[in-house]
Amino acid sequence: MLELQRLQARHAPAVLAFERGNRGYFAASVPDRGDGFFERFGERFGALLAEQEAGVCAFHVLLDEDGSVVGRFNLVDIEDRAAVLGYRVAEHVAGRGVATATVRELCGLAVSRYGLRALRAAVAHENAASRKVLVRNGFVRAGPAGPAELGGKQGSWYRRGLDLQP
Repeated sequence: MLELQRLQARHAPAVLAFERGNRGYFAASVPDRGDGFFERFGERFGALLAEQEAGVCAFHVLLDEDGSVVGRFNLVDIEDRAAVLGYRVAEHVAGRGVATATVRELCGLAVSRYGLRALRAAVAHENAASRKVLVRNGFVRAGPAGPAELGGKQGSWYRRGLDLQP
C-alpha cells in the first residue's frame, strides 16, 4: 500500500534514489534537473526542508511498502491561501492512477492541513498524462504558461478552487 508523507530529513536517501532512477523518464516530459542537482543534492534537500519549515512550501513523498519513493507531490509558493502544485511519479507506477489518486489526496490536505483555498499547476503541452491528472481532479485551464515557467517549453496553467470541506 502506498502512503503519502510530509517530507522529512530521513527521506533524503530514498528521494535521491528516486530522482536518479527516474531521471531519463522524467526528462522525456519535464526539464531535466541537471547534473548539478545530483552533485549538490544534500545542500538542495536541506534547503527544501528549510522552506517547508518556514511555511512557504509543503513537500510530500509517496512511499511504497518497502520505504522507496514512488512519487513526489509538492505545494510551493504558498501565499494568500493558494499554492502551486507540482508532482512526479516513478516510471514503474505511471499509468496506474497513482498520480490521480495522490493529487486528490493532496487537494484534501491542502484544505485540511494547510488552509488553502486554491491550487495552480503548469503543464507542458506535450505532457498529456499530467494534464489528464489535473483535469480528473477538477482543475480547469486558466491560461498560457510560457517557456520561463516550464523550462523552455510551452504549456498551460490550470487552476482549482478548493472547497472548505475536504
